[in-house]
Amino acid sequence: MPISKLAHFSVRTTDIEATRRFYTGILGFKEGYRPAFKFPGIWLYRGGDEADYGVVHIIGIDKDDPSGLTEYLGEMDESSLHGSGAIDHVAFLATDLADMRRRLQEAGLEYRERTVPDMGLHQVFMEDPSGVTIELNFPAAEALASGVRHE
Repeated sequence: MPISKLAHFSVRTTDIEATRRFYTGILGFKEGYRPAFKFPGIWLYRGGDEADYGVVHIIGIDKDDPSGLTEYLGEMDESSLHGSGAIDHVAFLATDLADMRRRLQEAGLEYRERTVPDMGLHQVFMEDPSGVTIELNFPAAEALASGVRHE
């Protein structure tokens, strides 16, 4: 059975509100339905489409009371209560590079850009509040239209 698409990724965080603001305010995901788990969290969707199970699952970590999380996910070592740190980065296809730059600048977030040679992609990298690197892939033509030149 082949893999057909990414279902979702989960981010464990001790700062659920900062993480919510990043994924909704900066990246534009929409908060939607989430089952009534015994631990705090948020499920985020692309636009208003709740046909799937959310693209990003934010898992709130309460270091002082991890019982709901451990009941659901199983026993975890103490270090995982700060986030697993196992994901290097998550990449999304995106459009409207100028708007994304504006959002990042208004939020005071650091980011870096590069154009991938021979692929027609312009990439923007930033970190979410939990330290996960987010990669946004824009059409390179958008970067060229804004005056960005890469050799």
